[in-house]
Order: sequence, then structure tokens, then C-alpha cells
Amino acid sequence: MALFLRHYLLSVQFFTRIPVTGRLGDWVGFSPAMLRASAGHFPGVGWLVGGVVAAITALLLAYLPAAGFAPLVAAVWGTAAGVLMTGAFHEDGLADVMDGLGGSQDRERALLIMKDSRVGAFGAIAVVLALLAKVSLLALLGSMGIAVVCSALFLAHVVSRTWPLLLIRLMPHVGDAAGSKSKPLADQISGASLATAFLWCFIALALVGYAQAATHFIAISGGAPTLLKALAVALVCSAVAWGLMWRWFAQRLQGFTGDCLGATQQVCELAFYLGLCLGLGRMGAAA
Repeated sequence: MALFLRHYLLSVQFFTRIPVTGRLGDWVGFSPAMLRASAGHFPGVGWLVGGVVAAITALLLAYLPAAGFAPLVAAVWGTAAGVLMTGAFHEDGLADVMDGLGGSQDRERALLIMKDSRVGAFGAIAVVLALLAKVSLLALLGSMGIAVVCSALFLAHVVSRTWPLLLIRLMPHVGDAAGSKSKPLADQISGASLATAFLWCFIALALVGYAQAATHFIAISGGAPTLLKALAVALVCSAVAWGLMWRWFAQRLQGFTGDCLGATQQVCELAFYLGLCLGLGRMGAAA
């Protein structure tokens, strides 16, 4: 259990701005092998980030005036909290990937652009559109109720942090080995770490599913809560998004970089929200 906690805290330290320093940091320790083992806790970081963002969003929706713009305000501030917690780590990866793959058709040139710390037009446009899409989708979900948007936030952060690990498992790392902070993480991912990641994800899905089935706060359609059916659609959309990113990286880069992992997380998170909105809309119309 102590080793499990150390690996989890190392993952929190690597993927967020939450300080794991001082005596706690000394206890956690660091080595390339530990960083590789901590990869399995990436969805567990989603529990933390998604839980905090969901709590902030819920509080805002509960205490803001019951006006038409309340879900939008809550979505903006919740999104800002998530960006602050992660230090825009994944958004930066999305910007670098879009700059590289959008700026050049040549593989080596694209990889060189992705290493540049400056943000170009493709990257800036991608991040702006991603944030607009996220805020608009979350505002729409927030208008359907606090429980709906909180379930979406929690699960999307967990699920979207599971998919990038499959890139590590299935593809070679093609980034700069000397300069990449993610290289020890991307060297390999063991079956045990992958199983840990899927366990984090499965427990999150089971908890939300149990909560929805127990409380019945969503209208019943066809004998099952509508939200549960819509969550299945969201999972499928997120999986499709991962498949498209995997195919794109395989064709253009013949592998992945650390930026590709961040970009995949962002795209899969957005696809989850979009799938949930589509699922709820379609099933609501059918009902």
C-alpha cells in the first residue's frame, strides 16, 4: 500500500501543479522506474482533478442566481480551475501537436516544430477552439442539472487519462530522448500498470453508475436511467476519438511524443462531453 501511494503521489506531482514537496516529496522519492510505474495512476489523477472541478462547478451552480447564464459562468470557472491544477500541461501538448502536424507534412520537420516552445497559429487556434468547445458543452450539461455535469466532469477526466496509456503500450516513442521529460514514462508501460489504470477507470464508472441507478434523478427510459445510456454513448465517442488520434499519429509520426499524450487526453475529454450531450439529446427526444 505504501508503494501504491508513493506511485500515485509521484503521478500527481508529474501531471499537476499540486505541490508534493518537502518531507512528503522525500518520502515519495523519484527514479525513472518509479515514473514508469506511476503511469498506471494517470486516471487516478483524473479522480483528483475531475473531483475538484466537479465540486467547484457544483458549488457555483448551487449558489449562483438561478438565471440563464449560471451554467456558463460555472463552466468557465470550473474549466479555469482545471487548467490551474494541471498547469495547462495537456493544453500545451495539444498546441504543440497542432503546430507540428498542421505546420508541416514532413515528419522530421513536424517533430522539430513540436519541440519549439513558441506557440504558432495552428496551436493557438486549436487551444482556443478546445476551450470554447469545452465551456459550451459543459454549460449545456450544467443546464441539465448539477448531477449531470458533475458526473460528466468526473468521468471525462478519468476516462480521457486512460486512453493515452494505450498509445504508450501500442506505439514507439519518437520524441527527443535527451530533452523529453516524458521519455522515462514513455519507455514502456507494464501490464500491471495498465491493469491499475483500467481499475481506476472501472471503479469510477461503477461508482457513477451505481449513484445514478440508486438515486434515479434522471428520467427513466426503456427501463434504465437515461444518463447511463448517454454515458455509454460518451464512452464510445471517447474511444472513437482515441482511435482517430492513434491512426493520425501512426500515419504522420510513426509513433508518439509526450505532446501526443496531452493532445489525446484533450481530444478524448471533449469527445466524452460531446457524446454525452448527443446521447442525452437523442434519448430525451426519443422519450
